[in-house]
Amino acid sequence: MDRPYGETYMNLRGKRVLVFGGGGFIGSYLVRALIDIGCDVKVLLHYNSMSSLGLLDADIVDDVEKIFGDVRQLDTVQGAVCGGIDVVFNLAALIGIPYSYEHPQEVFEVNTMGTMNIMLASQNARVKKVIQTSTSEVYGSAIYTPINELHPLQPQSPYSASKIASDAIAQSFYNSYGFPVVIIRPFNTFGAKQSMRAVIPTIISQALFSNEIKIGSLFPCRDFTYVTDTVNGFIKGAEEGRDGEVYNIGYGQTVSIGDIVTRVLKLVEKPKMKVKTSNDRVRPKLSEVKLLFADNTKAKKELGWNPVVNFDMGLQKTISYIESENIRYNHGGYVK
Repeated sequence: MDRPYGETYMNLRGKRVLVFGGGGFIGSYLVRALIDIGCDVKVLLHYNSMSSLGLLDADIVDDVEKIFGDVRQLDTVQGAVCGGIDVVFNLAALIGIPYSYEHPQEVFEVNTMGTMNIMLASQNARVKKVIQTSTSEVYGSAIYTPINELHPLQPQSPYSASKIASDAIAQSFYNSYGFPVVIIRPFNTFGAKQSMRAVIPTIISQALFSNEIKIGSLFPCRDFTYVTDTVNGFIKGAEEGRDGEVYNIGYGQTVSIGDIVTRVLKLVEKPKMKVKTSNDRVRPKLSEVKLLFADNTKAKKELGWNPVVNFDMGLQKTISYIESENIRYNHGGYVK
């Protein structure tokens, strides 16, 4: 297929890049990594009355061009993409699965229509490449393991459905127009700065600051990747990814939620702390994905991506951060 828009492979150094969702957990790490590479970085942040920069680190905010807006507004997205952007990273999304049950329309508008706006604006601006963020949740409960990129897509929640639709939109721009798109599909990412919406910070914060751990289902198994390795997957995707392709970014091993609890309690030296199942933390029955286990062969072979932070190393890094940021994490609450 003819590719009229630009190169498939590129060196990001010196490129002008735009990150949608750059104030989020993964996005903030990506912004730092892009600055370290030598990129000229622009970030679109969701508007808020306090002009919060999200999780962007204070020492890099002056090195970033910041725009406040909403990906649901096409004119805002078009304004952000103008000015000679080489690469767009789309990390703008509402990612809470329980939240998607309560507010499915909002989740679809942000995740799906937001992606359409980004693709339209990027195509019109002749961006050289768009990196679309997917999620392992699109696979649903595994039919086979490890899960490769050919595994059927199974929408088990409004969130996963919105991301399947988003990926299809991005893929359609390649299939229809030859527009250069690479889809990065992270499995579960964790690390320092992650909010208590995610299971690992929830477990760690309770282990450090509470007398017991309240948790939902203990049986689900996930493939966790430390955030810096996930970010490296995005960068490798931009530099080495083949247009129109999907790449799993996952460590390639599984751990159950129950085992995470055991490991965390051992690391914080509280192995006998009481663990109690809390019904308000259990996902809707039909939405619970029982097992996610990444086949990362394609990313290793085509992108040259290899994770370097193993799970226990990542846990210790995350524990150290949460312990130092106790004011942010010590309430022990559940965040949807």
